[in-house]
Amino acid sequence: MPAPNPARGEVVVTIAGAPRRLCLTLGALARIEAALGLNDWSQLPDRIATLSASDLSCVLAALLDGGDEPPEIAARATVPEAASALAAALAACA
Repeated sequence: MPAPNPARGEVVVTIAGAPRRLCLTLGALARIEAALGLNDWSQLPDRIATLSASDLSCVLAALLDGGDEPPEIAARATVPEAASALAAALAACA
């Protein structure tokens, strides 16, 4: 796997035993907004604090898709992997 492109906000994390690229693209952000029922992205920080397991899986799938990874991998992630991946992806685009 090529090194992540920090200019794009890409990160590589381990999910389901393999390195996976995550990226918060515009498309990923739109999927996250829709999945979480947000009116706009400014509501995301407050909503992230109250994610259900289903929400976390949807967010992770969108981030995987943004990184050109199969989004269905999200269903195989452990809770610690998913939480760490989300934190890494959000930190990368800060």
